[in-house]
Amino acid sequence: MTQARKIVLSGSRDIPFNSLVLSQANVRRVKAGVSIDALATDIARRGLLQSLTVRPQRDAEGVDTGLFEVPAGGRRFRALQSLVKAKRMAKTQAVPCIVRDDAEVSAEEDSLAENTHREALHPLDQFRAMQQLVAKGDQVEAIAATFMTTPAVVRQRLKLASVSPALHEIYADDGMTLDQLMAFSVSDDHARQEQTWELLAHSHNKSPGFIRQRLTEDTVRASDRRARFIGIDAYVEAGGCVLRDLFEADNGGWLQDAALLDRLVVEKLQAEAEQIRAEGWKWIAVAVDFPYGHLDGLRELDSLPAALTEDENARAEALKDEADAIEAEYENVGDLPAEVEKRITALDEELAGLLERPPVFDLAEMAVAGAFVSLEMDGTLCVERGWVRPEDEPAIADETAIEAEFTGPRQPDEGAPEAATDSGGDDGLEAGEDEDDVIKPLPDRLICELTAHRTLALRDAFAINPSIAFAAVLHAMVLSIFYYASRESCLGISVNRATFPHQAPGMKDSPSATSIGARHKEWEDRLPGSDRDLWDALALLDGDDQAALFAHCAAYGVNALWEPTSRYDGRVSAHAVERRLEHSHVLARAVGLDMVAAGWTPTVDNYLGRVTKPRILMAVTEAKGDQTAGLIDHLKKGDMAREAERLLEDSGWLPEPLLTPVIEMGEGATVDLLAGSEAIIEALPAFLDGGDEAKSPGTGDDESGGYAIAAE
Repeated sequence: MTQARKIVLSGSRDIPFNSLVLSQANVRRVKAGVSIDALATDIARRGLLQSLTVRPQRDAEGVDTGLFEVPAGGRRFRALQSLVKAKRMAKTQAVPCIVRDDAEVSAEEDSLAENTHREALHPLDQFRAMQQLVAKGDQVEAIAATFMTTPAVVRQRLKLASVSPALHEIYADDGMTLDQLMAFSVSDDHARQEQTWELLAHSHNKSPGFIRQRLTEDTVRASDRRARFIGIDAYVEAGGCVLRDLFEADNGGWLQDAALLDRLVVEKLQAEAEQIRAEGWKWIAVAVDFPYGHLDGLRELDSLPAALTEDENARAEALKDEADAIEAEYENVGDLPAEVEKRITALDEELAGLLERPPVFDLAEMAVAGAFVSLEMDGTLCVERGWVRPEDEPAIADETAIEAEFTGPRQPDEGAPEAATDSGGDDGLEAGEDEDDVIKPLPDRLICELTAHRTLALRDAFAINPSIAFAAVLHAMVLSIFYYASRESCLGISVNRATFPHQAPGMKDSPSATSIGARHKEWEDRLPGSDRDLWDALALLDGDDQAALFAHCAAYGVNALWEPTSRYDGRVSAHAVERRLEHSHVLARAVGLDMVAAGWTPTVDNYLGRVTKPRILMAVTEAKGDQTAGLIDHLKKGDMAREAERLLEDSGWLPEPLLTPVIEMGEGATVDLLAGSEAIIEALPAFLDGGDEAKSPGTGDDESGGYAIAAE
């Protein structure tokens, strides 16, 4: 057996730099990685850490020239060359070199081998090395300057180095990706990081986004209304910790101490409420967010904007004049100069500050009213002033006379015993005046009988005038929705608003609530301030507006609520609830209700976190199938609910109480009730469709397109 030849290493020697030349055998032609200047700066700082590999240079006849070629280490050679040109190194400076003169191995092979077999530092080693430098007292900025990078990059490396050592080992063994490790760095809790990694082992979702979501689920986003109200600086000053993601946009990060944040919010809201109470209000209600419909049943006080002073009026006029002048000057200019746009913005803001003033209320009315103090979605303070609760309403004096219809005070019925009065002996008659010559007020009973006849006749006339009937119903409905305690209508009709004793989180800010609120505000601005002017105002609306207002008011009476009942509960029977829900399905089919389009999607808060595990799995099975449900069936309840929320996102799945049953007819056939509703709409009287040829029965042409009201 032939014994292997022992390896003999090439010797090293120091060679003056001016005796070195770059070899044409160097295989590196493309510049990559650290620049020559950056490498030269590093050599100047710490010296040459790696020797050059050189070969003796020979002429065409094979005679040594006394120079040495550099086939491997060309970048280091160029870096040294730049230092010589900059006169930071002498051209005769000795350079440590490995001298090779092996005829069996070419210079090109030396160059290729040096660049091929070289392995870059593992990222984890880089993270740990920077962490050790900081531990020794080096500043982040100094480390960044030394390694030709930015302080932000160094902080990112340090953040990665702070992840759990157990996860570091998994990353070192290629058990997780760098992106996953970066996601784990969002939290400093090693135990929580390791728990999340264990969860990933049983989940098909191992994305960095899911990891970040799990690690921050018990925190509050910096974009939350509470965090924006308090301010990050105040939260940190109070001892709170903010988690930041150094690798992706985090919109300010996450506030880790939710309890501390809530305490700060309550304290600041209470302080704001006390200042508002000092204005003279009877009560102040404070909450981060009030439920939908919290103003229902309350009367809003009338108010006026605070008057401007003479100086403020003059300033407002000056601002308007300047804005008009700028608009005229740049009327035909496409893109305004930046300084002009900045000035226009400043004018608008100052003018808004002058004109948008807080309302002024009557002090006597303020004594029985109050205000709601809460937070807007952007974290600004929301103050709703001037609301009177029913129990605080001042007593209204009894009306003991109807002077517009009858003369004198009410008298007892004829034949009824009269109460003894101190008449002074003349029974209220003038001297010489006979009782039969005096016109006495009508008795109560006679008035009741006469008005009963009139009511019956009015009903008959009402019944044969559909347009007037519609007008009266609309008038009564608008009174009950827009005018508190104003029932100046002879029609015994009003909208019984359905209330919501139980509300899911976010209901107040849902798309449906936002849409209803905006529509209500638009009508509120269009309707008159006094209910006495309402009838005439409604008469001026065209048919389309009347129909739209009618539908808006009627909508407040829709009640599709299920509520628990028992035979001991006298409020509502189970049969009544069942019939109510059946009719809600009829109405839902007629209007084409789509809860998915209305913005509802299953979340941990509104459904998944409040049902059992079998219910969660049933939801995922119905939406995604058995195979997908099997991916989460081993998880704990909380983890299962959160993972199900992600799986059901954009699936269109709805729980049974939100579904509208489809009526089946025979073998798989269904009834399209939406088409039926269109037929019903087409069959409405002409005076309700707002058309040009609309007629008001019994009143002739209705030129307004709405109902007709005879002028008195």
